[in-house]
Amino acid sequence: MRKEAGYKIAICVLALIIIAQWVFIITIRPKKAPPKIPIAVKVKAKIAIVIDDWGYNLNNLHILDRIKYPLTHSVLPNLSYSARVANELHRRGFQIILHLPMEPHEKYRLEKNTIMTTMDEPAIKNIVEQDLNSIVYAKGVSNHMGSAATEDGRTMGIVFKELKKRRLYFLDSFVSSKSVCSELAAKIGLGFAERDVFLDNKEEPGYIRQQLYKLKLKAKMYGKAIGIGHDRKITLEVLEETMPELEKEGYKFVFASELVK
Repeated sequence: MRKEAGYKIAICVLALIIIAQWVFIITIRPKKAPPKIPIAVKVKAKIAIVIDDWGYNLNNLHILDRIKYPLTHSVLPNLSYSARVANELHRRGFQIILHLPMEPHEKYRLEKNTIMTTMDEPAIKNIVEQDLNSIVYAKGVSNHMGSAATEDGRTMGIVFKELKKRRLYFLDSFVSSKSVCSELAAKIGLGFAERDVFLDNKEEPGYIRQQLYKLKLKAKMYGKAIGIGHDRKITLEVLEETMPELEKEGYKFVFASELVK
């Protein structure tokens, strides 16, 4: 009997030790921290970046593979790589617009089939049609050069009526302070947007960052802004570096079509 009672006591003691150890482990084991819920950044304003002058070559397409934000690309017609670069940009998911050559005040380095203010209506319509047919994915049109053309109501009226028929928008590169495009587009009922800041008049990283800062301030003030750069290695590399920083600050990048009025 004593031996059996001893076994029972030993079993009870062992059970108490196991229970005590289990309680000890439960109480000292660090609690798993609840998963952190990322804080949504409040959108301060929308920014559209437009890259002009695609079509001369394919040199900088590989840089775009590292930029994971909406960009609007303005493709020149009638160049060796116009159609191919439009296809490549479309395949990457970017928005494309036709960069329509138009008459500047300074008559030099004009592109093939530049629209001139001296042309009659059929000639202007024909150029618009041919150029749009060559850039098949275009959602809109911007002016390449065009300081003289964008000041001329007759010329722009012909162009705008053709764009409205095709439900395209017009982005005024705003190369002349005397541009009539904004008022004319409103009168005709054409979707319209206007450039706020040129990003790379100087091909220097510091200058481009400074211009992006100006663009940010414009966007903060008005709720939206459009910046125009060019198909240049340095421009795209600065954008690759800077766009994530601006996003963290609360600026949302969109296609130019989202800022059309």
